[in-house]
Amino acid sequence: MSQQGTKQQVVDDFIVDTEDCEERERAFRERGTARPITVYGNPVLHKECRDVTVFDEELARLVDDMFASQRAAEGVGLAANQIGVDLKVFVYDCMDDEGVRHVGVVCNPVLEELPADRRVLDDSNEGCLSVPTAYMELARPDYAVVRGQDLDGEPIAVRGTGYFARCLQHETDHLYGYLYIDRLSKRDRKDVLKQMAEGTARYETVPND
Repeated sequence: MSQQGTKQQVVDDFIVDTEDCEERERAFRERGTARPITVYGNPVLHKECRDVTVFDEELARLVDDMFASQRAAEGVGLAANQIGVDLKVFVYDCMDDEGVRHVGVVCNPVLEELPADRRVLDDSNEGCLSVPTAYMELARPDYAVVRGQDLDGEPIAVRGTGYFARCLQHETDHLYGYLYIDRLSKRDRKDVLKQMAEGTARYETVPND
C-alpha cells in the first residue's frame, strides 16, 4: 500500500504537483531519516540504476528518506543513487521561474524528446548535491516532460519550465549514470572539480574510499 496519500489530480495527461506542497513534502520528510549524500566518484553515481519493479512499503520508506535527505542538504531534487540506492526513483521540491512550487516523486523516469520548435536553450548555472560547492553554466532546454510511474506503479507524466525543467532533466540524468558535469567541456569540468576540491560541503557526505 502506498504512503503517497490521495491520488494527485491529472490535467491534460500531466499530474498536478503544485497543490498542498507544504503538507505533502512535510508528510514525506517527517516519516523519513536523512542519509548522507554520495559524491562524484562514487561508483553508484556512474552507472544506470535498476528499474523499480516492486511498489511496496520499502519503496515508500526510501522515498520518505529521500525527502528528508533532500531537505537536510537544502536541495531541490534528489535521485536515489545520491543516497547510495541503485533504483530509478527521484524526488523533487522545486520552484519554477514563475515562483510556483512543485513537489513530487517519479519512478522509472524517461525524458521525452522535444520537437525542434520546443527546444529553446537556457544556459543558466547548474549545481549538484553530489558535486558540492561547485557551479557552472550548462545549456538545457527550458521545457521538459518526464514520464514514469508513481509510488503505486501507475503511469504519470510531469512537465516543467525554466528552473524546474532543468531539475527534471538533471535528476533523470542521475538515474542513467550521468552527472551534469559529464555534459560540460573538459575545461569547464576541470573548473567544477577544482571548485569541489577547494570547497567544504554544508551537509554530510559519503567519502569515496
